[in-house]
Formats: sequence, C-alpha cells, structure tokens
Amino acid sequence: MSTPAPLSAPRDTAEAKPRIGWIFTSLMLVMLLASLDQTIVGTALPTIVGELDGLEHMSWTITAYTLALTIAMPVYGKLGDLVGRKNLFLVAIALFLLGSALCGLSQDMLWLILSRGVQGLGGAGLMIMSQTIIADVVPAKDRAKYMAPIGAVFGVSSVAGPLLGGWLTDSAHWRWVFWINLPLGIVALVVAAVTIRLPQRRNTAKIDYAGMVLLALAITGLVLVTSWGGSQYDWTSATILGLAAATLVAAVAFVLVERAVPEPILPMRLFRNRTFVVTTLLGLVVGAGMMGALAYLPTYLQMSYGVDATGSGLLLIPMVVALLVTSIGSGAVVTRTGRYKFLPVVGTLVAAGGMYAMSTMTLDTPLWQLCLYVAVLGAGLGLFMQIIVLAVQNAVDPREIGTATSANNLFREFGVTIGIAVLGTLFSSRLTERLGGALGGDVAAGGHGGASSLTPAALEQLPPQVADLVVNAYATALVPMFAWMVPMFLLGTVIAFFLPEIPLSSTTALNEGEAEAAGGQHGEVPAQGSPATPTTVAE
Repeated sequence: MSTPAPLSAPRDTAEAKPRIGWIFTSLMLVMLLASLDQTIVGTALPTIVGELDGLEHMSWTITAYTLALTIAMPVYGKLGDLVGRKNLFLVAIALFLLGSALCGLSQDMLWLILSRGVQGLGGAGLMIMSQTIIADVVPAKDRAKYMAPIGAVFGVSSVAGPLLGGWLTDSAHWRWVFWINLPLGIVALVVAAVTIRLPQRRNTAKIDYAGMVLLALAITGLVLVTSWGGSQYDWTSATILGLAAATLVAAVAFVLVERAVPEPILPMRLFRNRTFVVTTLLGLVVGAGMMGALAYLPTYLQMSYGVDATGSGLLLIPMVVALLVTSIGSGAVVTRTGRYKFLPVVGTLVAAGGMYAMSTMTLDTPLWQLCLYVAVLGAGLGLFMQIIVLAVQNAVDPREIGTATSANNLFREFGVTIGIAVLGTLFSSRLTERLGGALGGDVAAGGHGGASSLTPAALEQLPPQVADLVVNAYATALVPMFAWMVPMFLLGTVIAFFLPEIPLSSTTALNEGEAEAAGGQHGEVPAQGSPATPTTVAE
C-alpha cells in the first residue's frame, strides 16, 4: 500500500496556523460566492427578463443553476477522492468566474440560462471542495470551529443575497449582480493556488461514467418534476407523470450500476454506515422543513406587513445573527469537549419551537415578536447544520470523505427542492381557494399560480377593501403552513437520537502514515468493497 508524499497536512503548530488561516479565508470566500448566487439573482430577475425580453423563461435562470449544481456535487466529491482536490477546486473557481462573466455579458435569455448552468457547475465544486479540503488539513477534533462559520455562510447569504441583488440592480446595473463575483473570486483563486498544498492522487480505477449519466438523469427528472409540478403543469399531467416515471427508472438503473462497478460515484456500502444514513436522513428532513418555510417567509412579510423586498430581508437579520452565534458556539463546544450528538437533538427541538411560534403569528403580531421567532429558528439551525457534516466525515474512510460529504449535501438539496415544491403547491392551492371565495374566483382565474403571482406592487393598486381581503388571504393561507413544518423538525429530533457518537479523529487523511491506518479500519465503512488505494504525489 502506498504512502503519501512527504508533504503532509499542516499540523497544529505555530508555523502551520497562518497557512490554515489563509486556506480558511479562501474557502469562506468561495462558499460565500456559491451560496450567494443561489439567492442574489431573485430580486434582479424582473429587471433582467424585462431587458432581455424573456418573461416566459424566467424560472429557468434559477432552475439551470440549481440543476447544474445538484448534478455536479457527487461528481466533484468522487473525483476529489480519486485524483485529489486542489486542481479540481481551482477548476471549479475558474468555471464559476467564467459563468459569472458570461452571465453579465448576456444579450438574450438563452445566453443567460446557459451561463447560469456554467455557474452551477463551478458552484458545486466550490461547495463540496470547501467542506472536504478543510477535512484534509484539519483533524476532526479541531474541525468544528472551522466548519461552523463555513456553514453559517448559507444563513448569511439567504438574507444578504436578496439585499445585495436589489441594491446592485437599483444603484448600478443588473449585470453587476454577476460581475460582483469576479474580484472576490479572483482573490480566492490566487489565495487557494498559493496556500493550499495537498497530495495529488493518481488512481488507475475507471471512472464511473455510466453512474454519472444515470444520476444526472435522475436528478434532472426530480428537479423538473418539483419545479414544474403545480406551476407550469398540473401534478397529474402527462408531462409530470412521465418525468416522474423516467426519474424512477433512472434511479433504479443507477442503483444497479453502482452495485456492479468497482468505483461507484455513490457507493451503496455507505448506506450500511449508520452515521451516514442518520446524517443523510437528517439533512433530507431538515432541508425540506427549513427551506420549505423560509422560501415563503419574505413573501409573507411583504404581503401581510407591507414591507418592501429590502425591508423583508432586514427583518430576517435576527435569524442570521442567531445562526452565526450558535454555529460558532457549537463549533467551539465540539472542539473543546469532543461531544456532538446532543447538538442535532437540541437544535432540531429549538428550531421546531421557532417554527411553531411562527405558526401563531397574526396580522396584529408586532414586528419585534416576529424577529424573536425567526431568531429562535436561526439559533436552532446553527446548532447542528454543519455538525452533521462533521459527523459523517468522521465516520467514513478518509479516502471517501469527498464522496460521503457530497452525498450528504446531495440529499439535503433533495429535501430543499421537495420542501419548496410541496409547500409551494399547498400554499398556492390554499391561497387560490381563499381568494376565490372572497373575490368570486377572479384572482384565481389567472391560470397556474395566478393567485400566488400577486405582488406587493399589484396589491397597492387594488381598492382598499380588496387589498384587505388579499392580505388576510395570504396570512390565513401561509401562517398555518409553518405549523406543518414542526413535525419535520420533530422527526429530525427522533432521527438525531440514533446518531452514533464516534470519538473525533486527531489526524487527517494527509498525515504521514495515515494511508496505512485508513486501510478499512476507520469509522464504520466495511472493508468489503473498499475503494482503490490511491498513489499520491505532491501537487
């Protein structure tokens, strides 16, 4: 069995800490860029489609990015395990910057949609490589204090993205929504190229191209079903049913292929690892509950409280602050004590409490009280979101950290897309029913999503009596749905109880001699079918 080149992961010494700090800075920058790009475009979309004359293709600017990102996640994870992460990371940054530049130069909607796809291909690498490179250079016992801020970036971007997108669109031009990535991305690229020194794995195993294609088909089908169902097409339409059937066929074929190939992109043996199964289920369930609710909270604030897009973003700042505080605090606790199982249990309970409190809101609820409720939700999320990534990385063979991390993120994305789709459909149905009953069906007659397509600007043009009916309809249609998310978080609490608490490793996969120690004896992954042993040389 081969031994890594003399260059190993930086150890916890005064000499190594500055380099880890620079690496951490570049990882935070690129994670911020990738997560911002999922939210920054929304507020600029009306202006973009108006200038490019592409209202009918507006949804594809979001779908193209999400689809490319979700498909590429497991590919980056597996290839990083096989051939090394640094060069893949630099390629991902370059792809993301290329896509950003092309988006800003777009002259029509097709150009923009394809460029968003390029952005998504790069963004997937930024997300997965950020989480796995930190695992390469920092041992698990110290990793939580680094991973917690990286994870908190998602919360920051959920608020900062819409705010920044609206400000750039109004004060400069919508093209700067994309071009703002270039200076930050170039800085991250240079810092990463100079400071990250990882072994490059030379692996002769065949790449699982068939698995990649089948997984891409299955993901594409799922994303399209959840994106189109209930909006562009009825759930029972031939298009949606056909896509669902094709998705199922591709998923079954993918599993069969993965069981047969020597280096599967998603090894089925991971599903025999209890920690992987528990954290994956937890990510799926919490992803559905979290994003399913948060996706519609700004709409509720704008329609029911009459605030603008910027105001609704500002009202979510308490949630972000609470998430940052508990993320950093939980990371410090794990680093100091080595204990982590209690955090997902407590965190999901706190988040469930916050979601329940939100379900009690009325039009008379003061804004300070609403801010308190969302802060409780954010505090709960911050306690565990990155802890589950740390747990799965600690429980698998070091040579499969990328594969396990990307799979964990993949299933969380599945939860997010399913949660948004299901809640969106229910919300639209409830809103249409209430508006139809109050206004004689006129509002609901606008076709698919006609009722839910009402905007704050359109609300201001309605007569006061009608506007009051619409506001009440929004409140009674949406607020009870927060209560429906409570069982999702409580289910997450039950799942978290089954999370094994494995002692956190004090070494990294790159320490000298780690290759021998990793020969099937680490964590819970069975030795049977273990991955091909890589040969490493310094990058």
